[in-house]
Amino acid sequence: MKSAYSSFAIIIGIALLLVVSGAFYVVPETEQVVITQFGQPKGEPVKTAGLKMKVPFVQQVNRIERRIIEWDGSPAEMPTRDKLYIVVDAFARWQISDPLQFFLRLRDTRSAQSRLDDILGSEMRNTIARNDLVEVIRTTKGRKPVQDDSLGEEVPVSTLPPIRNGRVALEKEVYEAAKVKLAEFGIDLLDVRFKRINYNASVATKIFDRMMSERRQIAERFRSEGAGEAAKIIGQKERDLRAIESEAYRQAEVVKGKADAEATAIYAKAFNESQQAREFYSFLRALETYKASLTKGTTVVMTTDSGLLRYLKGSEIQPSAPAPAMNAGAPPPLPPAAAQIEP
Repeated sequence: MKSAYSSFAIIIGIALLLVVSGAFYVVPETEQVVITQFGQPKGEPVKTAGLKMKVPFVQQVNRIERRIIEWDGSPAEMPTRDKLYIVVDAFARWQISDPLQFFLRLRDTRSAQSRLDDILGSEMRNTIARNDLVEVIRTTKGRKPVQDDSLGEEVPVSTLPPIRNGRVALEKEVYEAAKVKLAEFGIDLLDVRFKRINYNASVATKIFDRMMSERRQIAERFRSEGAGEAAKIIGQKERDLRAIESEAYRQAEVVKGKADAEATAIYAKAFNESQQAREFYSFLRALETYKASLTKGTTVVMTTDSGLLRYLKGSEIQPSAPAPAMNAGAPPPLPPAAAQIEP
């Protein structure tokens, strides 16, 4: 009998334990709870943390995230107003502000992420389609491209067209449009940002080709200016070199002239001191003349009274007597006999 009472007591204890454990639940700081009874919400959502009570076995605890949740959309291709296709990669931050409405409409965060994909993707497409590309990629108004002043105005550099809003305004436009729609699901959209904006693969090639063409034009201008400066420097060098060589040649000729004059003066002074010196000078000059003119195979025809013969004949040749006066009608005197010398 006692064993039966003991078994019954144990069963009652286990049942009470199950009832007590099913009647209490804990709500952490990072969660909020919606109590459902037979699948329908019961009462207000529990948003405060702590130990809470419910009807065991009848009511269920549905936990909903309370922290800020990240939405990172997939890159999507969309056209701008100026018919350029770009790939936009965006992200957002959101939070469940109305857990009861969220539970009734979406149930869990996976369904919420899918709905965010639809709403944010649609609003971004609409916003991008209403604006030009420059509005998406620029953030501030009145920005001027940085340009090297040394390029001058001859080099064509792409100018940025004026903008009306800018990327920050477009992000705000997407945020405000999507926030109203997501509020119906109990979601509070906190922020939307464009993470990355790329050109479409077919458009990117054309853009890069145009950028490279502009860079090549600038490079060619620098090369042509460098070639011009190089030619100018080389020309100046040639002029300076010719001027230096001309001045050096002039100075060398002046020095040579002075040296020749001094040498001639020295020779004249030396050979003019006596009759013997003058005769010796005549002899040396005659030898120099023989050496220069009487080469092998040369034939020299001279008159008998030529001064060159005096050293070749071995005796001094007296100068010929003056010609006698001719009578009128008389024939001219015959020329002196000629001598032919074969060296």
